[in-house]
Amino acid sequence: MNGAVFEAERPRLRGLAYRMLGTISDVDDVVQDAWLRWQAVDLDALDRPEAWLTTVTTRLCLDRIRAARRRREEYIGPWLPEPLVSDGGPEQAAELADSLTLGFLTVLDRLGPVERAVFLLADVFAVPYAEIAETVGKSEAACRQVASRARARLRGAAPEGSAAERPAPPDRRLVDELVLAIGRGDIAGVLARLAPDAVCVTDGGPTRRAARRPVVGAPRVARFLVNLTHRYGGAMSLRPVTINGDAGVMISLDGVVDMVAAFETQAGRVHAIRIVRNPDKLGHIGDEMTLV
Repeated sequence: MNGAVFEAERPRLRGLAYRMLGTISDVDDVVQDAWLRWQAVDLDALDRPEAWLTTVTTRLCLDRIRAARRRREEYIGPWLPEPLVSDGGPEQAAELADSLTLGFLTVLDRLGPVERAVFLLADVFAVPYAEIAETVGKSEAACRQVASRARARLRGAAPEGSAAERPAPPDRRLVDELVLAIGRGDIAGVLARLAPDAVCVTDGGPTRRAARRPVVGAPRVARFLVNLTHRYGGAMSLRPVTINGDAGVMISLDGVVDMVAAFETQAGRVHAIRIVRNPDKLGHIGDEMTLV
C-alpha cells in the first residue's frame, strides 16, 4: 500500500524537486531519500500522505541547495538547469511551458532557497499556506509575505514579454526558420527573426567551450550563432526537439550529442536562446522521465 501511494505521488515529487534543484541526478537522490523515509511511515497515522511527502521532499531539497551553494558559486560561466528533452509536439509543450521552461527556472534561481520553496509550493503546487509554514519553519503570515516578495522579485527580474513573465506557446516554424538561416550564414535572415534585445546564454561547464557571459543584442547574437555553426561544419547534425516546453534543437557531432538549444519566442520573434553544452547535463537525454 505504501508503495502504491508513493508511486502515485512520484511525478509530482520529481516536478517539485526539479524546479527546486535543476539537475536530474539531484532529483533522483532526493526522491530516493524521500522513498526511504516513507518506508518507516505508518500510513494509517497520516491524514494526508501527499502533504507529508511534499514536506519531506521540500526539506530534502532545501538541505541539498544549501550544501551545494559553494559549488554553484564556483561554477564556470552561466549556469542553466539540466534540460528536459523530448520529441513532444505542441500539446506537450503547452503543458510544460508554464513553469518548466529554462527561462522561468533561470529567473526562479535568483530567489533564495526558502523563497523558492514557498513560491513554488504556493503558486505552482497550490499548497495551503498552513502546510507551507510547517514545511519551512515559518509562520503562515511570514510565508504569505515571502511569497509576495518572491512574486515581486520574479516580475522585476523577468524581461517584458519573457516566458517567466507571460508564457507563450512555442513557435516551431519560427525556430526552424531561424536555425536554417543560421546554418546558411544568412545574417539578415537571422536578424529578421531575433528580437532587438535578444540574448543567448551558453552553459559549457568547466570542460566545454562556451561564452562565459550572456551575448546580448540581436547583431551580436546573430554573429555568435553563425560563427558557432561554421566552426563545426559538416560534422554537425540537428534534430528538432522540445526542451522544457520550448521549441529547440539537439545538435550532435559525429553521432554524439554535443549541445541542446532552447528558443524562447514571443510575438513572432526569438527573445532568448539557451544552449547547454556541459556534458554532465546531457547524460539523461533520451531517458523516460515523468514529472508534473
